[in-house]
Amino acid sequence: MKHTIEDFQLHPLDDPHYVHTALVTYRQNGREKDWEVIRAHDSVAVLIYHRERKSLIFVKQFRPAVYLHNQDGMTIELCAGLVDKNISLQQIAQEEIEEECGYKVPLETVEKITSFYTSVGFAGSGQTLYYAEVDESMRCSDGGGIDDEVIEVVELSIEDSKALIFNETIAKTPGLLFALMWFFDRK
Repeated sequence: MKHTIEDFQLHPLDDPHYVHTALVTYRQNGREKDWEVIRAHDSVAVLIYHRERKSLIFVKQFRPAVYLHNQDGMTIELCAGLVDKNISLQQIAQEEIEEECGYKVPLETVEKITSFYTSVGFAGSGQTLYYAEVDESMRCSDGGGIDDEVIEVVELSIEDSKALIFNETIAKTPGLLFALMWFFDRK
């Protein structure tokens, strides 16, 4: 995916939609303390295995926060989405697989792996990790997200997925790394 980033600037948030900053004050072991935090949505993420091609499916997208650090901003991630709907986490995962990667999977085949917290130093958002298997009979679109999302579907062989774990030139999330290690240990 070719991308061009221009006029990149930071601005204070006046009316945030997804994150809210706050200063937490508390007493710990008799000592007054404070800490800056961000309240953010929880999320789901899905590791997707393509049975016919014996490959794993990820998404590639631009992340402005990563751009601040590497002037590229592109990440390889698990298919994922915010918990911002009044449906089950498993249903949100199922929707994200269809929207981002283009596969319609039966709900009962979206298997929960575990849940954990991310960005614990400042946000502490929860993420629930799922696993799903797909084949071409489930293909319903090219994926790529909805609305103005710019998501590229990336399919890697098992060998290339193993190499991704320790490839420090590619920006990726700890959740992706955990999911890959789970996959190589269990599947």
